[in-house]
Amino acid sequence: MNLSPRVIRVVLLAAAAAALAFAAAQIREEHQAVDLTVDDIHAQLDALDPVTRAAVVARLTSDEAKKASDIVKQARS
Repeated sequence: MNLSPRVIRVVLLAAAAAALAFAAAQIREEHQAVDLTVDDIHAQLDALDPVTRAAVVARLTSDEAKKASDIVKQARS
């Protein structure tokens, strides 16, 4: 069975299109999960009293600044 180059090209393009559609669906699902998580975190922060909320945000900010500093130190060494 001898397939023409045109048929092979069409089959390959169709397979690539299917793979891209699958990848797009996966990314969309991940994005929705992230959005739900962010909304949940915001709801939890909004439920806190202002003083506790400020302390939590300060702690998170401090932790992330330390992580960033550690990454920079590792990159330099």
